[in-house]
Amino acid sequence: MGTLLFCLYLRNRKCLPKVRPRTPEQVSRRTVKLPMAPFFAQKKAIAFGDFKQTDHGAPRRRTGKIMSRYQGKKAVVIGGTHGMGLAVAQALVEGGAEVLITGRNEKNIAGARQTLGGSVHAVRSDIASTGDIAALNAEVEQKLGKIDFLHVNAGVSELEPFDQVTEASYDRQFNINTRGAFFTTQRLVPLIKEGGAIVFTSSIAEDSGIAGMAVYSASKAALRAFGRVLASELLPLKIRVNVVSPGFIDTPTMGVAGASAEERAAFMKVGDEVTPMKRHGTPEEVARAVLFLGFDATFTTGERIKVDGGLGQDLSPAMG
Repeated sequence: MGTLLFCLYLRNRKCLPKVRPRTPEQVSRRTVKLPMAPFFAQKKAIAFGDFKQTDHGAPRRRTGKIMSRYQGKKAVVIGGTHGMGLAVAQALVEGGAEVLITGRNEKNIAGARQTLGGSVHAVRSDIASTGDIAALNAEVEQKLGKIDFLHVNAGVSELEPFDQVTEASYDRQFNINTRGAFFTTQRLVPLIKEGGAIVFTSSIAEDSGIAGMAVYSASKAALRAFGRVLASELLPLKIRVNVVSPGFIDTPTMGVAGASAEERAAFMKVGDEVTPMKRHGTPEEVARAVLFLGFDATFTTGERIKVDGGLGQDLSPAMG
């Protein structure tokens, strides 16, 4: 159903010519032509000398690790057993942080333990359960004590036309995406250190009008509003609150609950077509935005970053 709705959505869009992507070598030659090129080239060598380019042009260290960037930090990733949440947890662990992740699915929890290693704290917890939320608070306090970073990433999407939405599907999406996120944060804020940070995972659907996404979009819009108000209320505690809004990201579920492998493949194809950068994002690309807001953007709160390949910016390729 979600695929059909997006295909109908595509029918109303104009076809735009493709732009040949520039290679890293072409980008480098273009950079050298800039004024003060020797100065910038020197700075580039200093900043990126120990990095290599990935398929998507994202720099990573040659060792595959971030050294000890997060050494001594303690973090909680809600919904950290697969996809974007797992990518955030992995970057934190590789950077030296002590991390606690949560998830509902025992198979995903076991897989995350194997991926992240024995140092990670993996806890089965349902964000839609108030009992689990209360128990999680005690577990975090016992295992980590005070924490530096909370990432609320759990979410669910069910694509349904307005006239087919049931009370059960409505409640399920709001219970996870909004209510669960709210009360999980309420419980864990007392454990966040002064100067700490919270990052919510929302979606570019929060301000879109795509057919079939009424409930999901509303639940994420509510989360975005909650994040802004919380940013204001936590100013006295010096805790920053920000939001990341991904577009089409290549995750195991493609962000759609209950979709078959064929539906996910079709959904991915649609995403590649409507995204200006003509590809899906990776969980690692979202993780870099999350961790930027969590640790680097120390003068930023109440903000949202879209990680969507330009989809939410109404971009059009250059003509010719």
